[in-house]
Amino acid sequence: MKIFNNKTILITGGTGSFGQKCSEILLKFKPKKIIIFSRDELKQFEMQNKFNNKTFRFFLGDVRDLDRLETAMRDVDYVIHAAALKQVPAAEYNPMECIKTNINGAENVIKAALKNKIKKVIALSTDKAANPINLYGATKLCSDKLFVNANLFTGQIETSFSVVRYGNVVGSRGSVLPYFKKLIEKGEKSLPVTDEKMTRFWITLETGVKFVLQSFDEMYGGEIFIPKMPSIKILDLVKSLGSNVKHHIIGIRPGEKIHETLCPSDSSYDTIEFEKYFIIKPSTIFSKKDFEDSLNYTLSKTGKKGKKVKQNFIYSSDQNPHLLKVDEIKKIN
Repeated sequence: MKIFNNKTILITGGTGSFGQKCSEILLKFKPKKIIIFSRDELKQFEMQNKFNNKTFRFFLGDVRDLDRLETAMRDVDYVIHAAALKQVPAAEYNPMECIKTNINGAENVIKAALKNKIKKVIALSTDKAANPINLYGATKLCSDKLFVNANLFTGQIETSFSVVRYGNVVGSRGSVLPYFKKLIEKGEKSLPVTDEKMTRFWITLETGVKFVLQSFDEMYGGEIFIPKMPSIKILDLVKSLGSNVKHHIIGIRPGEKIHETLCPSDSSYDTIEFEKYFIIKPSTIFSKKDFEDSLNYTLSKTGKKGKKVKQNFIYSSDQNPHLLKVDEIKKIN
């Protein structure tokens, strides 16, 4: 990915699991600068010590603060927006805080990117944004809409905005796998499961990061990129952690789904399938320089060919043909 060579990249929420792995991979492409924008000074200190690399710059700040974002984005080429409040139960009990970060923060990132004439911006989304039933998913759907339609307001500024949406990241902070492992380490013999029928999309952190970086090459602007990834059954995850590990049912948590969706059937008219990913193209036509010759999203910017999916196509964790077996889950864990 030569696109990052000698370029400056800013990552909001950059001290999180994604930001750390993304920084590690970006260093291989010899960027000019990697700017970590986050609000936790301790995590920034720990990340500075971990990488100990002159390529990094660390900005304390919150995406709720537009002025600080505008300052941080000066002379930046590319932005990855990873900052968000992500815990479903916490969002249900603190709705206004979730809205301030996930929606207002997204608007601030867009405004700061336009003011600084950033070349390309990719925002991270979640499967919970497709047909959302919880506040977290609803705020991320709003964020997705803001970033897709930001392309309408660029005018003569050649800034492009796209979104990458994927499922549960194996081992990320606050996810189910490290939680289960922690319980087992404490001596628990039975793990809490909300519903025996539950399924989830399952992607490794490295795979997710590489897909985001590759999407910078593929994007015109306005696409929601969705990688093809496997699914797991929650009970198979439990079985993968040991033959002696049991489970007990605790019931659905506030805002939780049995299955997750990445491409909802309502978006099938705008969904295009490529060999290794899907895109949901924008329903609105943009009048940007990139689109003067063609508005054909079935051909990616690097020449990859896709095709429109059938009407009412759905890409969900329970209907995904790529379902991992217990032994396969063990290898990823």
